[in-house]
Amino acid sequence: MEALSMLLSGFSEAFTPLNLLAALIGAFIGTLVGMLPGLGPTSAIAILLPLTTVLGPTQGIIMLAGIYYGAMYGGSTTAILLNIPGEVSSVPTCLDGYPMAKQGRGGAALGIAAIASFIAGIIGVIGLVFFAPLLADQALKFGPPEYFSLMLLALTVVVSLAGNSLLKGLIMGLFGYLLAMVGMGPSGQVRFDFGINALSAGFDMISIIIGLFAVTEVLKGIEEKHAAISANNIGSVYPKWLDFKQSLPSIMRGSFIGFLLGLLPGCSTAVSTFLAYDVEKKVSKNRENFGKGAIQGVAAPESANNATSSAGFIPLFALGIPSSAPLAILLAGLMIYGLAPGPVLFEQNGSFVWTVIASMFIGNVMLLILNLPLVGFWAKLTQIPFGVISPIVLVLCFVGSYTVRNNVLDVFVTILFGILGYIFHKYRWPVVPLILCYILGPMLEQSFVQSLSMSGGSFSIFVERPLSLSILIGAAILLVVSLALVRRTKSSAKQAVGSDVDIAG
Repeated sequence: MEALSMLLSGFSEAFTPLNLLAALIGAFIGTLVGMLPGLGPTSAIAILLPLTTVLGPTQGIIMLAGIYYGAMYGGSTTAILLNIPGEVSSVPTCLDGYPMAKQGRGGAALGIAAIASFIAGIIGVIGLVFFAPLLADQALKFGPPEYFSLMLLALTVVVSLAGNSLLKGLIMGLFGYLLAMVGMGPSGQVRFDFGINALSAGFDMISIIIGLFAVTEVLKGIEEKHAAISANNIGSVYPKWLDFKQSLPSIMRGSFIGFLLGLLPGCSTAVSTFLAYDVEKKVSKNRENFGKGAIQGVAAPESANNATSSAGFIPLFALGIPSSAPLAILLAGLMIYGLAPGPVLFEQNGSFVWTVIASMFIGNVMLLILNLPLVGFWAKLTQIPFGVISPIVLVLCFVGSYTVRNNVLDVFVTILFGILGYIFHKYRWPVVPLILCYILGPMLEQSFVQSLSMSGGSFSIFVERPLSLSILIGAAILLVVSLALVRRTKSSAKQAVGSDVDIAG
């Protein structure tokens, strides 16, 4: 009951004009960037993160969160109409969404995708209301050894975010940690500044993120040719009752699968969407229709996608563990605003957390309104040439990186990591492990030093404390599960590629 009373209090704050405007802007931008080929939630959040610092922390995080789950809605447009998923998680939607569009039922597919996303998003936020505070209360018992174990558990995320090569993911994670070592260490001494005074404060997190994601996307967009979406033959966006009736069980199953997997640190939306599609195909009485325009094949992965996204806020808020690239940047945003992510967030900043959670309910309603009546409008917007978008994005990147610390070096860091990000993309080196270890590495190091200080240099402190030992065992289990899920996702992705699906980005 306490959670419900806090949620009602959060709604009273969320309905203030500024917070409503922040949610609406975030939902609108998220839908737009999720739909445009070459952009995505990670790039959009990276670009806008420094600009939101002029807002209060509540409005800033509401807007960034809206961009994230809004992009989960918008990503279905290109997947269904063009057969071009912006991310691997959208591949299952293509398998039946695009055949539906070719049959003149693109509107029904888009409508079911929007409704499935709405239902799954609401289920995910309801779970967030009840699970996150409970998890945070238990986590208040943590000391340095528990935090060290928790950081190890968080680093299992690297496995599922490593892409095609686990070795490359581990190398990139190590690179990220080495970058984080530049500047002030846990002992208060400056290290690895190479005599350059500007590096005594370390590399700016925002500059690295903007370079690796936003500038890289522009460079990729210049090289690649983006097709325009045809708004013809979409049909009615409001699905018939029979379509909804057939899709509802798929939506509920997909939401359940997505929510459970979203609770696991390191389980990406790609894993949940492929598993949801696979489960739906197995339980269907008409398996032969899948891949030919089965509406259940759209409903299940879209609901799993959004349920996983919403559930990902639970480990983020309660434990400070991001389960995806956009949430990793949101974690950086919380830290920039001076909000300690993890167990103390609910205790020290309860009003902020519950306002953000309440705004997610409101944002999902806004997204349903934006996505159902305006599908034709969104489809036409995707015909904007990338050459018009890219200069605007670059200007925002450079202005954003400079204004964080008013340091020209940060602009050069953005350019450097933009070039590096493009090279990493060309040779299939994953950048998300780099960002994750850059953020979590210093926390791991600090808790490790504090733990050894407590134990007089004995490593046994990590296994002598029951809670720390339990988390270490959980980390080992999650590592095994993540490896198994990634292997299964790779197998499904290969089958999808064999089905002539064009995976963009």
